Amino acid sequence: MPDRSLATAGPTGPDAATFLYVDDEPQACKWFVRMFSNEFHIITAQSVDEALLLLRQRPAEIAVLLTDYRMPVRSGMDLLAAVQRDFRHLVRLMVTAYAEKEVAIAAINEGQVFRILEKPLDEQRTREALREALSLHRLRSTERAVHEQRVSAMRETLGFLAHELNTPLATVRGFMDALKTRHQGPAPGSPGLVQFAEGTPGEVLAAIESAERRAQYCQSLVATFVQSARDAYPGAAVQSVTASSLVEALLDEYPFEDNELSWVGCNLAHDFALPGRRDLLYLVLCTLTKNALYALRGRPQPSLRIELGCETSATGPASGRSRPWIRLVDNGPGIAPDILGRLTQEPVTTKSGIAGNGAASASSHGNTGMGLIFCRRVVQSIGGSIEIVSPAGQGASVTLFFQSSNVANPDGNRV
Repeated sequence: MPDRSLATAGPTGPDAATFLYVDDEPQACKWFVRMFSNEFHIITAQSVDEALLLLRQRPAEIAVLLTDYRMPVRSGMDLLAAVQRDFRHLVRLMVTAYAEKEVAIAAINEGQVFRILEKPLDEQRTREALREALSLHRLRSTERAVHEQRVSAMRETLGFLAHELNTPLATVRGFMDALKTRHQGPAPGSPGLVQFAEGTPGEVLAAIESAERRAQYCQSLVATFVQSARDAYPGAAVQSVTASSLVEALLDEYPFEDNELSWVGCNLAHDFALPGRRDLLYLVLCTLTKNALYALRGRPQPSLRIELGCETSATGPASGRSRPWIRLVDNGPGIAPDILGRLTQEPVTTKSGIAGNGAASASSHGNTGMGLIFCRRVVQSIGGSIEIVSPAGQGASVTLFFQSSNVANPDGNRV
């Protein structure tokens, strides 16, 4: 069967959408192409089977379907039913000279048609219907793209959140298993009191406190996402968060080991309001803090500084405009040059070889290297950027820059 669509004319280009007109009368198809191809890209089919073949061959190209109702063998309703099942993205119109009430109801309820056009077609009314159908298709396409982006972001975020929860929860389980092995039952002559064997004094209490800190951290992550879900509902009040409050939440909720909290110093004087979702930005700070603390283990006089500030862009489109930032600076061994340039671009990790020859490995510590990639995507999604600086042997500095147009001081003044 020849492909009559190849002979049709109409607009072309990346934004051009194709209209599929289906009618068993060849003259009706020719008239439709001749009348409307000056504005729309049109292909035609003369049967339901031919139309379905075209749809299977060009599913992403065809945007709008117009089908005659009465056709031999299979009717327009048969075509609409198949489209409703397999090509739901199409905007559908029915063309009929038999405008019975039952046909109209079935077309709307079963075929989900956008318009019903009566033969003989009125040129002006048909053209207006085609324009409306095309506008609806573009609106739906935009909504689908936004939805797909949200789903993709949510899937990625939930995967990363699961990873962040897995480590502290696994540690909690390890502590609980250790407590069970140390349990020795009630003390002789002291019913209701139990004993635990300790390798060193205070070991059991330290394990309980460490497990509690990790459980609180997990709870804070879950609570943050629950609040974020509530904020996403239409009509919910816009929740603002300042950079200082985010850092303070990190200091209160992050499960620091031993004396790690004493390594951390802050300068939060230059506060500002943050754009974007609090939960994602909190995860970013947790990830950067975790990486820095890992690098500092075993170092003499370890130090991690968290600072807030603002600087003026010297070059680029934002030249002369201020950019607020959050910066984490550590005095660890630094990041090897061959890894530094790849950190936010591909899944490499600094967890192995960070102070040695710079060899990156994800297997020895179970790290995937996806943390900084996730951080970069979150910050870029709100128009910001990440800058990582690490002079050889002089620690590392990670700066989160935010768009000045999106950010205000806590008093509401733009910066």
